[in-house]
Amino acid sequence: MLDDISDKKVKFLEEKSLEIRELIIGMLLKAKSGHTAGPLGLADIFSVLYFHTLNHFPHDPDWEDRDRLILSNGHVCPVRYASMALSGYFPLKELDTLRQLNTRLQGHPHRSALPGLETTSGPLGEGISQAIGIALSAKLDKKDYRVYVVTGDGEHNEGNIWESIMMGARYKLDNLAVIVDRNNIQIDGFTENVMPLDDLKNKYESFGWVVFDIDGNNIRDIADAFSKTRSIHEKPVVIIAHTVPGKGVDFMQNDFKWHGMPPQEAQAKIALKELRTLKNKIENDY
Repeated sequence: MLDDISDKKVKFLEEKSLEIRELIIGMLLKAKSGHTAGPLGLADIFSVLYFHTLNHFPHDPDWEDRDRLILSNGHVCPVRYASMALSGYFPLKELDTLRQLNTRLQGHPHRSALPGLETTSGPLGEGISQAIGIALSAKLDKKDYRVYVVTGDGEHNEGNIWESIMMGARYKLDNLAVIVDRNNIQIDGFTENVMPLDDLKNKYESFGWVVFDIDGNNIRDIADAFSKTRSIHEKPVVIIAHTVPGKGVDFMQNDFKWHGMPPQEAQAKIALKELRTLKNKIENDY
């Protein structure tokens, strides 16, 4: 089942992706700490999730039948906060409080601090397990909502990830979709140098999962993959999304040093200029 997404909707989502990236740069500059490369790379995925795929109501964040989105690699939370603010969960101005004292926008999402968050994340490797619990609960309660969980590729170094992957297949959780941010970097370097993940697709398939391998910075690919997850029965789905860390900012792209480093003022100005140029290009291309 393909998502027959219109050119107009693709343009809208691409523009939202760039808005999200601009907000990420501004948040991190103000905070003077935080992670840059991962959030920028995930902006397209979060644009599709919040403005196309998720069944949710920002003004009723506890709606019982909402789709659930779990962020396992919590350090990339600037992309989620920016997406939530643009969706209407809280005012855009609040993004300036990222990582500040007494903020609701902590360096890792805190469930009780901000409506619209399903879990608290911090230690890596827990998100898929949490999502499996929620997806299994939905099955037992005969609920139709879907559960999405975003994870990092470096996060797959954690052993409990693989325990949860076994469990997802065991209980045939076809209401669950895992999105792996396959950006090939982590805080200590490139993933294949730190702890090689080799062929993630074959690994997941050997554990009984259905795998979609996509360009994680292509709006149509992302929307189609999310749509296809709904046609799978009795198996959980993983979307291996190949993203460019630092996407949209030339000097940040594919540089693992930007994994956990915020931009300084001069760097932020260059980054925002590049992102605005990309936004103008989208306007001219359609």
